[in-house]
Amino acid sequence: MKKLLLILIIILPSIAKAQSKDEAAIRNILATQNEAWNRGDIEQFMIGYWENDSLMFIGKSGVTYGYTNTLNNYKKGYPDTAAMGKLSFNLIQVKKLSNKYYHITGKWFLKRSIGDVGGHYTLVFKKIKGRWVIISDHSS
Repeated sequence: MKKLLLILIIILPSIAKAQSKDEAAIRNILATQNEAWNRGDIEQFMIGYWENDSLMFIGKSGVTYGYTNTLNNYKKGYPDTAAMGKLSFNLIQVKKLSNKYYHITGKWFLKRSIGDVGGHYTLVFKKIKGRWVIISDHSS
């Protein structure tokens, strides 16, 4: 019993640290995206997304596949800083699905001079080549 307790004392902190390191990385990506958006920099905002044709974005217009298509839709929908406004995220849940996947649920809000808008989102993050990226975004 003492051996088991000793093993748990040694192993559990490292497991918790690994989990919190991944979650911290994901939260950092979201914070970096928030900052980029609020600077009016959609290109930098997109760095959080998987740069791949299989990226899936679901919004009010339906499903969009691909990094470039998603980027172009953002640019079309938010052509200037007045349309972009100031973004804020409110994380509702950050859930680890496995060592390679996280599921995020939250609220987004744009404070804008042309009228505020907001909604909810779900994101699926995947660790690809040691980097966390959004592979699926459903924002409404």
